Amino acid sequence: MSKKTPFHSIHQKEGGKLVEFAGFEMPVQYKGIKTEHEAIRNDVGVFDVSHMGEFFISGEYALDLIQKVTVNDASKLVPGKAQYSCMCYEDGGIVDDLIVYMLTENEYMLVVNGANVDKDFDWVSSQNTMNAELVNRSDDYALLAVQGPKSAQALQKLTDVDMAGIGFYAFTTGKLAGIDMIISGTGYTGEKGFELYFKTEGVDVETVWNTIFEAGEEFGIEPCGLGARDTLRLEMGFALYGNDITKNTHPLEARLGWITKFEKGDFVGREALLKKKEEGNARQLVGFVMNDERNIPRHGYEIVDESGNIIGEVASGTMSITLGKGIGMGYVKKEFAVEGNTIHIAIRKKTGEATITRPPFIKK
Repeated sequence: MSKKTPFHSIHQKEGGKLVEFAGFEMPVQYKGIKTEHEAIRNDVGVFDVSHMGEFFISGEYALDLIQKVTVNDASKLVPGKAQYSCMCYEDGGIVDDLIVYMLTENEYMLVVNGANVDKDFDWVSSQNTMNAELVNRSDDYALLAVQGPKSAQALQKLTDVDMAGIGFYAFTTGKLAGIDMIISGTGYTGEKGFELYFKTEGVDVETVWNTIFEAGEEFGIEPCGLGARDTLRLEMGFALYGNDITKNTHPLEARLGWITKFEKGDFVGREALLKKKEEGNARQLVGFVMNDERNIPRHGYEIVDESGNIIGEVASGTMSITLGKGIGMGYVKKEFAVEGNTIHIAIRKKTGEATITRPPFIKK
């Protein structure tokens, strides 16, 4: 039985095409992926991402627990700042990617992927040997992602908070649409945008949604589904858990070496990752653009060399709406992972040429 987000009835009313995703019934699209994608690249759109998980960690050992379970250095955070990170198993495989928010001194929020909430909470709990205060409040919070170049203008009508002044990976708390929210300058689209976290208890979420849409009407605001979320993130080269990163991939091969801070001291997976760093990666996650716009790569397609030998596999692939051609990310043997190299994607019974290209695929 699929769970429903607090906005489920709105998605039905708006004509959202609902699918099973991360254990929830979620809209994959409304008017169409292209319309929704372009609304966010050019104007403003809204995603319901209430399926995401929110864990709160507090008390004097809060930072110790976060430092132990994440690869990035959370000691660099100050209240009002957020950090992209990931958690690893002892063997270096990725548990999940996540965002760490420092709310106040000794109080943090971890935002994890919707499909991984239970698994992640069990994992963090199992590592909590220092008895930090840890609670899973995923079911208490709604989350709307309001994204696009006109998002600040639209939301500014509903709050006294200076929306344009909230930088990327910065956040504040304040009232928006009359509701107390965490207003965060984060998103998964590559555009200026905000993620709005608020407790649902005693709140008419439909009114919140409608108020945001009224404010955005003059800017061409559109409800957006998972389809556009995927095409937008892939144009930026943002990883998706379950595709580009899994328990069978590690951060150094997954283009996440930049968030892996060995110098911060011990964390789960550090020893295994140091060993992998010394040995060098056998394979690497690369971006690629199809040379023929008729070819669209998909998750699981084989990547081959010019002789037809398998050298890797596509992790994510789609038609780039902005570029009008197929783009993707995939793991290839290290010796092939050179920018500008030609690789071949096995699409049904033929192969299509692609050029290894460092993401983002569109320059913002």
